[in-house]
Amino acid sequence: MAEIITLDDPDDPRLHDYTGLTDVELRRRREPAEGLFIAEGEKVIRRAVGAGYAMRSMLLSAKWVDVMRDVIDASPAPVYVVEPGLAERVTGYHVHRGALASMARKPQPDPAELLRGARRVAVLEGLVDHTNTGAIFRSAAALGMDAVLLSPDCADPLYRRSVKVSMGAVFSVPWARLEHWPQGLDAVRDAGFDLLALTPDASAVTLDEAAPHRREKVALMLGAEGDGLSGRALRAADTWVRIPMAHGVDSLNVGAAAAVAFYAVTTGRPQD
Repeated sequence: MAEIITLDDPDDPRLHDYTGLTDVELRRRREPAEGLFIAEGEKVIRRAVGAGYAMRSMLLSAKWVDVMRDVIDASPAPVYVVEPGLAERVTGYHVHRGALASMARKPQPDPAELLRGARRVAVLEGLVDHTNTGAIFRSAAALGMDAVLLSPDCADPLYRRSVKVSMGAVFSVPWARLEHWPQGLDAVRDAGFDLLALTPDASAVTLDEAAPHRREKVALMLGAEGDGLSGRALRAADTWVRIPMAHGVDSLNVGAAAAVAFYAVTTGRPQD
């Protein structure tokens, strides 16, 4: 059973995991290096625990102790109880959800392992916006994508903002990084996947014309907001695909486009 400890010093070293949560560059370096990530809010914490992530500690305001009692009793990790004002001084923002947990990361899976058991995969290139990353993972989980592969420069799916926006879906969709880009796409193709590059380019065929639901294995490639897929990624693709636009709109936000495209590639797909 966890030890519940009341703290009143924002500089207490036991709160180190939670310091400066608003400093994106700092947290990008610290969290992977220290093997942790932050789960925010009751639902997300429960989903992280349910997905098998080990808890390092919890940071709660007093009213959340009873709410999280079952989680507390099931873990040996310490629980630090603080006043809301102190939590804000430590983290750098108002923790309105009242509950944070520092979780231990799992070893990164090998992309080849994910591909062996998958039929529908999202491949993300250069997505550095954590909100878009979280939204894409939420759609991937909801619409039945089997895995997500990331280029080396993509945002961390376990960064607090990504986890929060995904509502914990980052815990239910397997993901891995391709170490080399775009050379890593060769391994995806060698595993039997058709590489479909989503682009607003007028020369691309529509998703309906590409009939992705009829293909045995599909890897749907998505680029960053604004720039889209790089020329190298587009040249590596088997087929360019687009979502038809109306009313003079040239493209969708990448998070919205991903949801539309995921539905197109998963609906009516071949069954085992």
